[in-house]
Amino acid sequence: MSPSPVIPVTAADYRLLAKKRLPRFLFDYIDGGAGEECSLARNVAAFGSVALKQRVMRDVSRIDTAAMLLGQRVSMPVVLAPVALAGMYRRRGEAQAARGARKAGVPFTTSTMGICSVAEVQGAAGGGSWYQLYMLRDRGVVEAILDRVRDAGVETLVFTVDLPMLGKRYRDDHNGVMAGGFRGASAKALQLVSRPRWLWDVGLRGKPHDFGNLAGVVRGVRDLDGFKAFIDSQFDPSVTWADLGWLRERWAGSLVIKGVMGTQDAIAAADAGADAVVVSNHGGRQLDGVASSLSKLPEVADAVGDRLEVLMDGGARNGTDIIKAIARGARGVMLGRAWAWALAARGERGVADLLEVIQMEIANSMALMGVNRIDEIDAGRVEPSP
Repeated sequence: MSPSPVIPVTAADYRLLAKKRLPRFLFDYIDGGAGEECSLARNVAAFGSVALKQRVMRDVSRIDTAAMLLGQRVSMPVVLAPVALAGMYRRRGEAQAARGARKAGVPFTTSTMGICSVAEVQGAAGGGSWYQLYMLRDRGVVEAILDRVRDAGVETLVFTVDLPMLGKRYRDDHNGVMAGGFRGASAKALQLVSRPRWLWDVGLRGKPHDFGNLAGVVRGVRDLDGFKAFIDSQFDPSVTWADLGWLRERWAGSLVIKGVMGTQDAIAAADAGADAVVVSNHGGRQLDGVASSLSKLPEVADAVGDRLEVLMDGGARNGTDIIKAIARGARGVMLGRAWAWALAARGERGVADLLEVIQMEIANSMALMGVNRIDEIDAGRVEPSP
């Protein structure tokens, strides 16, 4: 393993620091994928199969990385993806990450399984944050969550559709905390005491440790384990596109469908009234063996790009990856693990610094490709990597 950097710059740098700071089971939760993690690896490797085309002697004196995503002007075509339990990676982690995103001029997406409430995150973001929702069996809870999201002033809802049940993630078994009973409790305790800085920052000072958007909504649940057990019991394998109509009737803002991996589902999302889709295999955390998100992006963009906005999620780690995704048909890219590692390593500062580097990488790539604006980046700007 490479030594940790003195000054972290890349997502890989922050990953090394996060691994040193977090208890193993929390690092595994961010870092791991489903099954043998083949799809996780494919997501990252797919970007290596695309090469940028360099152009020289072009006037690139007016580089502008800004873009429009769902009517919202952003500094670059990037959104921080929903990541569960971010408030366990750093004290009040979702709020810290939202402040980092605000500094960078990009939206932050609050997870249903976040520690901080949507109101706390929206306040930290200064408005403009997005919210991610699962369709739970208890529709009353869903409606209560939607009320909170509206009251907080959120205008963009990200509906995750690739979770009829949880993918099998072997790292959660390997680290021992899923064993239950004394064995599981002792494994968790040993991992916690091995990270005293985390215990002080998050374990003691980061309370309350609950799902902020379910607190007061789910009766009889008062701790994090209880909220997680409730959510795990609420994933609904009976959900179909008809349920999207139910949600569309109750949500007047922008509706983004996350978890689409082919043309048929993309067309169904458009027909159901979605404003955008996210081409995503859940970061390789659900169905192992599925194709990479980047490889499926062009067909989805071709099928529905004239009807709604197409974003992608999975495997992007830097500004060059963002450029490649835009060239392959994405309007914007959701970053997940990259910001979670930065948050765990250095909190708000880490998120803001990483995003600053990513924006610089985007601008640098644009200049060397001979383009000044994001909307100049199309399929003709890339080629297969030799």
